Amino acid sequence: MASELTWVKSETDLLRIDDDWRRACDLLAMADVRVGGGRPWDMRVHHPATFDRILAQGSLGLGESYLDGWWDCDQVDEMITRILRARLDEQVGRAGWLWASLKARLTNLQSPHRAWQVGELHYDLGNDLYEAMLDPSMAYSCGYWPVAQSLAQAQEAKLDLICQKLQLKAGMTLLDIGCGWGSLMLFAARHYRVQCVGLTISKEQARWGAQKAGDLPVRFELADYRQFNPYGEQRFDRVASIGMFEHVGHKNYRTYFDMARRSLRDDGLFLLHTIGKNRAGAGIDPWIEKYIFPNGALPSASDMAFYCEEQFVMEDWHNFGEDYDKTLMAWHARFEAAWPSLKERYGERFYRMWRYYLLSCAGTFRARDNQLWQLVLSPGGQAGGYRRPLI
Repeated sequence: MASELTWVKSETDLLRIDDDWRRACDLLAMADVRVGGGRPWDMRVHHPATFDRILAQGSLGLGESYLDGWWDCDQVDEMITRILRARLDEQVGRAGWLWASLKARLTNLQSPHRAWQVGELHYDLGNDLYEAMLDPSMAYSCGYWPVAQSLAQAQEAKLDLICQKLQLKAGMTLLDIGCGWGSLMLFAARHYRVQCVGLTISKEQARWGAQKAGDLPVRFELADYRQFNPYGEQRFDRVASIGMFEHVGHKNYRTYFDMARRSLRDDGLFLLHTIGKNRAGAGIDPWIEKYIFPNGALPSASDMAFYCEEQFVMEDWHNFGEDYDKTLMAWHARFEAAWPSLKERYGERFYRMWRYYLLSCAGTFRARDNQLWQLVLSPGGQAGGYRRPLI
């Protein structure tokens, strides 16, 4: 390390860096991660101020220092898994996390004006990127892997699971809140012969989905969910929302459930598929919020139960968060394979950012720090009771 310290301004700087280095190595050892070790999940550190940055800023410092090339790791996913299992995230960078959480509680980061930012900055990045990374249906949410042998099979199994949980029948109407590129609507229209309306805040998603829909009874609307059906004049037999609730935010949960209820028939079913956190107030990762999903926030189980109880009966709650690890690793494998054809457009810094995004998120699910929930809700309790399909 001494040869890398020519930039320090004083002996005090050198002592601080040495102290940070020793403390970080001791913490990482608790997670069985070594600095300069030879195992795939060990860190290779290239910049002497790396640990100063990480210890001060936590998740944001860890991600940004990787983005800047200050450290490398062959298996970032496994390194993150070990760090979270050892709960090292609770010992460093708490000030940044607390500030992000406080800001989300005091301000509406997902206001109607700000809601469009994630569409512009993330979902409109380029359909070439998403076509390369996702399966042919363009499903950008957790697949279902009990028997699947490929990403495409896992996504088809997930889409069919949703349709069966919703008890879809020919001629029904389905509203998809946050429909993405239309994977659920196109599947439901083809295989269950239902009529679908989907809401998205991404121009590229709406354009791609409309082209793929062709003559199917599927319509895309470029609209924030709060703008849709304000007086409840449209009622749908079924409502679904797959991987969109992560963009709603604590201050808008009640508005979201109110919108779903006014758009659903009294005898209908609502399926909500979302990533969730184990503890209330822990739903914002500063690096992910800054670089990947602006204004994003993950709900807790208590958030879900509290905000839906005025409008809905909880019929079913299904957790298959472990499957998101497999899904993210499959996306990463496809992204890596396609990178030679993408790198001229996106560049090396984007490559490091996107790689870190996919692998670090896989680590959060492998450590069971993040969950994936599917809730089935009904306005007044389904007559005769509800039974989850055995798939």
